[in-house]
Amino acid sequence: MADIAQTLDFDSYWMPFSGNRQFKANPKLMVAAKDCHYTDADGRQVFDSLSGLWCASFGHGRPEIAEAIARTAKTLDYVPPFQYAHPMAFELAERVKNIVPAGLEHVFFTNSGSESADTAIKIARAYWAHRGRPEKARLIGREKGYHGVNVGGTGMGGIPGNKAFFGDMLTTEHLPHTLIESNRFTRGVPEHGAEVADVLEQRILEHGADTVAAVMVEPMSGSAGVIVPPAGYLKRLREICDRHDILLIFDEVLNGFGRVGASFGAELFGVTPDIMTLAKNLTNGAVPMGAVVTSDAIYDTFMDTERPHHAVELAHGYTYSAHPLACAAGLAAMDIYENDRMVERAAELAPYFEDQLHALRGAPHIVDIRNLGLAGALEIETAGEDPTYRPWKIAQAAWDRGMYLRFGGNTVQLGPPFIAERRDIDFMCEVLDAAIRSVD
Repeated sequence: MADIAQTLDFDSYWMPFSGNRQFKANPKLMVAAKDCHYTDADGRQVFDSLSGLWCASFGHGRPEIAEAIARTAKTLDYVPPFQYAHPMAFELAERVKNIVPAGLEHVFFTNSGSESADTAIKIARAYWAHRGRPEKARLIGREKGYHGVNVGGTGMGGIPGNKAFFGDMLTTEHLPHTLIESNRFTRGVPEHGAEVADVLEQRILEHGADTVAAVMVEPMSGSAGVIVPPAGYLKRLREICDRHDILLIFDEVLNGFGRVGASFGAELFGVTPDIMTLAKNLTNGAVPMGAVVTSDAIYDTFMDTERPHHAVELAHGYTYSAHPLACAAGLAAMDIYENDRMVERAAELAPYFEDQLHALRGAPHIVDIRNLGLAGALEIETAGEDPTYRPWKIAQAAWDRGMYLRFGGNTVQLGPPFIAERRDIDFMCEVLDAAIRSVD
């Protein structure tokens, strides 16, 4: 790595969500990726225990996606999405519509999960304005929720560290999270805690249902450390929203396309939202892309207008919405998703993943283990006053042992590619055990 490092001006690149000072003193550079592994600058094979950032779940270096991007780059590098379009945008929208739960019919393309969250928020508020009820503008998120880092998503999110230095953003209410003491070390969906959803009813009664536009939650909260909803919790949220005429938004950016052992959290828990946000596995992480999918009722409200036929119904969008290269990657990724049975592969590996993960119970510093599908997290006991210190140290120790490990807050988080084998899960858990035991 010394040769590569000497050619780089490390100060030029301000890295996101990173300890820039620490990294640049001891850089970890990845130079290639294939299947379940990265290659670092020293030529080592490094196991990817999080599918990149939960986004390369079908495996790295898929030739089908690379070839589709290359073909499109040679023929159609860019099309303006405002008032014009290209065929692949409609083709991909139809593919997505046919995969998401029935009742979600219309796809609006963005470039990330963060943009998807902000788009969903704007659609929800504009929907009520179009219905002649602009006073329904209040938004409700959830503690420990993560909806990206744009202004709206940051406001809706419930991770304090993501808001600490930015002042007032979007004003929102927050429901309590569903981490409950009696559910520690639960395998899969916890039994206790559905009644936590009833706090939503209280909040609505406090402010009046006629002021509340939407509730946004992740079915399974990934970035906060794989917080799995208790049995019946999401159905209660749906029932409360229906009773008070409030939109329910599911952030499926991380959950979607197989991570939870089903196509979506909505499918797994039997609850269909009014709006769903997507990204990550939509293109297998190869090209940035996100999407927002809405019901007929929402879409038709915008289309049923007395304004001139040529008038814009939703004054929102991005320069790179439905970018041709992203659509090409998305279509190829959806082929892989369907033809290679990605959901089934994730579901088949999930029980073994669960067994091996929970076998770590009893190792030092572990105070909880949570899992759903091919998502898992170890909650680590805080050392001193900094809950991030031990997880960071564990991740560094894992890197030294040949594994990339994601840490966030007081957890280390796991989301291996769906193409992983049992031997990969064994390796992952062996490295975890050794890394955890190596820290004070």
